[in-house]
Amino acid sequence: MNPIDPRPLYTRATEQAAALVKTVGPEHLAGPTPCSEFDVRTLLSHMVGGTLRIAVVGEGGDGLAVHPFAEGVGDDDWAAAYEEARARAVRAWEPDERMDATVRVPWGEVPGHAALSGYVMEIVTHTWDLAEALGGPYEFDPEPAEFALAVARRVLPDAERGTGGPFGSVREAAEGADVYGRLAAWLGREPLSRA
Repeated sequence: MNPIDPRPLYTRATEQAAALVKTVGPEHLAGPTPCSEFDVRTLLSHMVGGTLRIAVVGEGGDGLAVHPFAEGVGDDDWAAAYEEARARAVRAWEPDERMDATVRVPWGEVPGHAALSGYVMEIVTHTWDLAEALGGPYEFDPEPAEFALAVARRVLPDAERGTGGPFGSVREAAEGADVYGRLAAWLGREPLSRA
């Protein structure tokens, strides 16, 4: 069985992430996110750094040598930094042979399609995190999130997860949650309290 090509979904997911990043103002940067250890600035730094990491992987380099947080980005420069990283990653993964090449990512050596699928899950999740931090609601393309949720259920099937990893134990999604909310719940996230 041939896996679904993650490249079009990655492109769409990063385009909508880029559109959301453009709405972030300096007044948002110190605000909380669903990742308790990240404020908005740190989340943006991780979105840019993680995207640069998968770009380098797609280019055939050592992604693990890339710090997963961008440094030195000015408060008004996050949109440009993310767009530059995103465009580089999309270009890096254009060659078909990258889908079958064995690449090294933080969770091991995997075929390129599996690596990029993991990064679809990552950017879709962080797009939800950022939308939560900014207060939404936002209308997002459901297809990248449906793909990301399928990936998450396959690679993180256990409801209970230990501490120390990037994903907590599965939470119950809010009644009526869209696919982004269901993905967030599967990854142990919960919406920010607005009380």
